[in-house]
Amino acid sequence: MIGAHTDSPTLRVKPISKKQAEGFIQVGVETYGGGLWHTCAVSPYIWLGPAGVASVLLSLIPGFDRDLSIAGRAMVKTEKGDYSQKLVKIDRPSMKPLTTIHLDRQETFTFNKETQLLPIAGLVAADLNRTGQPREPATPESSTTSNETSTKSFAPLQATTERHHPYIVELIAQEAGVPPASVIDFEMILYDTQKACIGGLNNELIFSARLDNLGMSYCSTMGLINSLSSPTALDNERSIRLISLFDHEEIGSNTAQGADSNFLPAFIRRLSVFGPRNDETETAYEQTLATSFLVSADMAHSVNPNYASKYEADHKPEMNKGTVVKVNANARYATNSPGVVLIEEVARRGEVPLQLFVVRNDSSCGSTIGPMLAAALGARTLDLGNPQLSMHSIRETGGVYDVDHGVKLFKSFFEHYSDLEGKIIVD
Repeated sequence: MIGAHTDSPTLRVKPISKKQAEGFIQVGVETYGGGLWHTCAVSPYIWLGPAGVASVLLSLIPGFDRDLSIAGRAMVKTEKGDYSQKLVKIDRPSMKPLTTIHLDRQETFTFNKETQLLPIAGLVAADLNRTGQPREPATPESSTTSNETSTKSFAPLQATTERHHPYIVELIAQEAGVPPASVIDFEMILYDTQKACIGGLNNELIFSARLDNLGMSYCSTMGLINSLSSPTALDNERSIRLISLFDHEEIGSNTAQGADSNFLPAFIRRLSVFGPRNDETETAYEQTLATSFLVSADMAHSVNPNYASKYEADHKPEMNKGTVVKVNANARYATNSPGVVLIEEVARRGEVPLQLFVVRNDSSCGSTIGPMLAAALGARTLDLGNPQLSMHSIRETGGVYDVDHGVKLFKSFFEHYSDLEGKIIVD
């Protein structure tokens, strides 16, 4: 098994986001996860253009803009009266002038995430020019003695066009293919529309948002697919090849979609008893876990040349030199020696380089979904990930060749695990 997570730190639109101040239309957002917010904030803008564009420009301290847009899930009411979800991505950003920071010069940049991270969606005057009239809340229907009419007019919550700026709701409705009145609620985040690209003097680097942890999610997915490329790939296979991509790792994983839920154990339990019943069915789940192995795949920290002293002297992972095996004596990572032996042999057969990482004793250590899944399953587990720079920044940096290293390593893991599992003997 390979486990990874798909979420990244971001800004999410609040349930009531409609704000206005000093002639500006603003949008209330809340922070998700432990983002490096100073890399994406001084004066954020959402520009709602005439072509239906919703984009955000986040002015960085050196003066760099981030052009973001809105994406997420909308719950809409169908013509039949049902409620269904629609995935929405507004994919048309536009440029907007940079705001000045000269009125608040600071040696060390600090800001208040509640009061100074409000995206500017435009000008009140511009919205009046577009619509020809001010935006007013919907007028309540006249009272009536009819219980039926009273029930229909009663609204437990304000309409979305009252809780949010109507134009934002219109854009979401347009992308969802429904009228604005059919958008009952939504969960929208702001994302960087600048596409990932190859960079570096020799095209050896990847510049992208959300490498943590879409990088390892991609490698695990492609490793599984590539391990099945041969028509005879499963002819002698005794194991089930599985990947599980979780949400909410950045906020602790303690949700229904997170790794600290019952999802993976319940799924494995159902797989373990699949097929005809026999005398071993009652303990099939426990037997399955005893012979299973989980790779927890989460991006790792590459050595940063400007902060090399922050790394343990003999454990400085480098980009494009192989996937990093993470070790921690206090079980912040789930790696142990039998697991290292297994992954080393897997890497040898796949001809993939590996690196080792531990944190300094005077530095705190992060964690992954590995320890919590190891505790929940009782299965052997190892933590690893490709090295990267600028983790949790709005724009991260990774190595081009490490993507290939990750895919090859996971392909080899799926292809050779059944053969290797019985050869690593632990009393």
